[in-house]
Amino acid sequence: MITANGFSATRRPILRRKLLQGAGLVALFGLGDLPFGIAPALAAASDKYPEDAFKQKRDADAIKALYGTSAEASDKVKLDAPEIAENGAVVPVSVSTTFDNVTSIAFFVSENPNALAAHYKIPAGTLPNVANRLKMAKTCNVIAIVESGGKLYSATKEVKVTVGGCGG
Repeated sequence: MITANGFSATRRPILRRKLLQGAGLVALFGLGDLPFGIAPALAAASDKYPEDAFKQKRDADAIKALYGTSAEASDKVKLDAPEIAENGAVVPVSVSTTFDNVTSIAFFVSENPNALAAHYKIPAGTLPNVANRLKMAKTCNVIAIVESGGKLYSATKEVKVTVGGCGG
């Protein structure tokens, strides 16, 4: 059966597939210089996963494994976490900062079985604001570390947990 545009109905899926493949190649190779292109996402995905840092039991060891050095406390790092968490399985936390050139943000929970709870790479030009829901075993400190200009800055807050989220 020939349609109005001169193509048979059986060839439409083939043409659609070829069009989508071509669009994918253009997005992959032709839009790499644009901020929303796929090339920055592919470059970020190729960064090494910090497996050793996520395995550390103590927060100081996890910070050292992730960054290689300790952080200094700063009032420019704003850590928002509840004073009392009714359920340790879902503790809402967020961090924001006024530092420029932020390259990463990490959350550490000092008394969890594994101290590093989350690590984010922040692409250039992105607002350095991150929010998450952490699982906490018991009452302890939550530490947020911001990496900016090759230096580390931190904020710490104690969160009291009434019902533990890590089996407690």
